[in-house]
This record gives sequence, structure tokens and C-alpha cells, in this order.
Amino acid sequence: MSFHEVRFPTGISRGAQGGPERRTELVVLGSGHEERNQRWANSRRTYNAGYGVTTLDDLHQVIAFFEERRGRLYGFRWRDHLDWKSCPPQSDPAPSDQRIGTGDGTTAVFRLTKTYGSVFAPWVREIVKPVAGTVRVAVGGVEKAEGSGFTLNPLTGMVQFQAGHVPGAGQPVTAGFEFDVPVRFDTDRLEISLSGFQHGAIPSIPIVEVRLCERFRPD
Repeated sequence: MSFHEVRFPTGISRGAQGGPERRTELVVLGSGHEERNQRWANSRRTYNAGYGVTTLDDLHQVIAFFEERRGRLYGFRWRDHLDWKSCPPQSDPAPSDQRIGTGDGTTAVFRLTKTYGSVFAPWVREIVKPVAGTVRVAVGGVEKAEGSGFTLNPLTGMVQFQAGHVPGAGQPVTAGFEFDVPVRFDTDRLEISLSGFQHGAIPSIPIVEVRLCERFRPD
């Protein structure tokens, strides 16, 4: 799948609507009891960016962005303003935010993840589009310096520890970061309405999260 490492205009995405979607099969038995089956192991996020378009300049940005992506052809980065950090949106990422693994003395590569929930059925989300320059990593509670202690691949979300900094056996590996969602347009056509000289609107700009195949996420 082709992907452009560029983010949709954040000023427009801030006014978008959307969020995570799950796929659950539900069967109601004759007794009134239910049987539920989860079809997707991971949620998938969908958005409508049309709500964020309020000016002609916004229209111009969206049309240019849409045309360069060739509609649904190329994926891109999206800032989910409700969920874009390893911590709550109004906090700053800290190296202790998320546990991403445990050292064994030999493993040097770890994937960034974010865990939702803590007691009943926590869900671990792979972070494949971290924001370069925001990732902080610690081993055993001691922060490592990017460049000398570890390197980050911002295209895949993989953290690689340098020689001499590989986590020892039993040491917790934690990280804090900002991240984007890999998405694409879910339409090949924009319906544009000019409601006045200074204002315009695109009622629907559907955006859908994409799951990147492993061959597009080299370690």
C-alpha cells in the first residue's frame, strides 16, 4: 500500500468528528440470552473531516491535499486531537508513560505501543506512526538519550537500542511519545458547496484508518 509521510492539515482535523469502531457479532437466543463474538481483534478509527472546513482557504487546502493523494490511492498521517499522546491530551509525554516490553539482555528492538485499560481486558495498540522528536524512552526507570542510547524509526514505530544500552534481563522498557494515525480518504469524490463569498463547506470528507502490512513496516 502506498503511503505519504505527510499529515492532514491539523487546523481542519481539529474540527472533525469520529473515533474508534469495533466489529462485534451479536446473536439473541430464543431464551433471551446473547452470544457475542468479536470479529476484529483491534479497533479501527473513522473520521469525518468535513466539519472542520469553515473557510475558502480551508477548502483550498483540502482540495489540494485530496488531489495530491489521488483520492483513496495514497495513505497519510492524521492527528486525532482526542488521542495523540502516550498520556492524556493535556499532559506532556514522559518516558514512564507506557510499558513497551521487558529486557532479556539480548533483544535490542522494541515496538512502541499504547495500552488502554488496566484491569479487566486491557487492549494494546501498536503505534506505527510516532512523531519524530517526541519519543522518550527509559530502561529500568532511567531515561536514555535518542541518538546515543537508542534510535527511532518514525515510519514504523520501532525503537532500537544502541550497543551498551540493550535492556538487561527483567528490566522494564517504557516510553512516552506523540503519534499520528495512518489513514486514507474513504472517497474518490468531494462534494463541495459554496454557501457564500467567504465561506464554503464540504459536508462529508470520510477518513478511515488503514492497517499497514508488515512488509511496509520493516523492523
